[in-house]
Amino acid sequence: MSTSIPSTGHLPSGRLASLDILRGLDLFLLVFLQPVLVSVLTRIDTPFASSLLYQLDHEVWEGFRFWDLIMPLFLFMAGAAMPFSFAKYRGQPSWGVYRHILRRFLLLFLMGMVVQGNLLALDPGHVYIYTNTLQAIAAGYLIGAIILLNCNLRWQILITFLLLIAYSLPMSLWGDFSPQGNLANIIDQAVLGPYRGDPSYTWVYTSLVFGVTVMLGVFAGHIMKSAGPRRLQAAGRLALIGIALVAVAWLWSFETPVIKRIWSGSMTLLSGGYCFLLMALFYYIVDCRGWSVGLNWLKIYGMNAITAYILGEVVSFRSIVQSVSFGLQPYLGDFYPCWLTFGNFLILFLILRAMYRAGVFIKI
Repeated sequence: MSTSIPSTGHLPSGRLASLDILRGLDLFLLVFLQPVLVSVLTRIDTPFASSLLYQLDHEVWEGFRFWDLIMPLFLFMAGAAMPFSFAKYRGQPSWGVYRHILRRFLLLFLMGMVVQGNLLALDPGHVYIYTNTLQAIAAGYLIGAIILLNCNLRWQILITFLLLIAYSLPMSLWGDFSPQGNLANIIDQAVLGPYRGDPSYTWVYTSLVFGVTVMLGVFAGHIMKSAGPRRLQAAGRLALIGIALVAVAWLWSFETPVIKRIWSGSMTLLSGGYCFLLMALFYYIVDCRGWSVGLNWLKIYGMNAITAYILGEVVSFRSIVQSVSFGLQPYLGDFYPCWLTFGNFLILFLILRAMYRAGVFIKI
């Protein structure tokens, strides 16, 4: 599935702590807190539980909920890490760098098919080619890597803007913003045909704005990497950019609605603005002030993000929990499935914790 860094007995040096912690928070929400909370809240009939459940699910079409930020944050953080990780490729032959990029793209794309593409079903009639967050990261990473390696900062900004226009302008001129009539959906139908997943989500043409989201993360990475001793100023710049993006997105939403499922232009800037604000907050707290007490445990998820995602989405540990705790069922009643869900993701946490303490970090 991936290559691994052998156990070294210590953590990799030169990492941005706030990025690992924020990435860890994103993974913790996805593969622990959200499924456990949803399992509990669906069995509680109160207005408060209903309002939480609403925020812990994706918006049906127009609008933006808390849970709609999880996927953009993944792409944003993939981009934020790139100015740091790509620094080691300076002076190497370009073919070696591009080989690494292509390899990472293909592995992420294949793992995306494993997670949600029914690849493990071994039924060609039900294989979905492009339908997962990992594949969106792969596409955005490929676009971002090519731009980052070949362009200076000014051109990076210009090309990112052009990618946003290249997606958004045709979306406004042809088709509409309905689930069936939007241009991105029409392109997905033509390209993927019967091998597409949920038809309310779009992927092929939308890859352009996956690249934009990754590049927004790249720009955040540039700011943090070049901050030096001026980290407070860097945190302020991140926050100001986030506020500006949210404001522009709100204005743009009067023409182009905020729709996460097709990654509309306004949604791209809105989610990017929120990502900048979160990055500013964590960068200020962790890297500027050094206030990481109570947060460092999130690195258990953040430093093995691929492992956490794959195990959390593909492997079920519920049978283990049920095998050793079936006697609790009469006492827990309707909440027994909640216990199984909690135990499932607790086992995943313990696996990740053991890997973290052993200094084993899976990368691709």
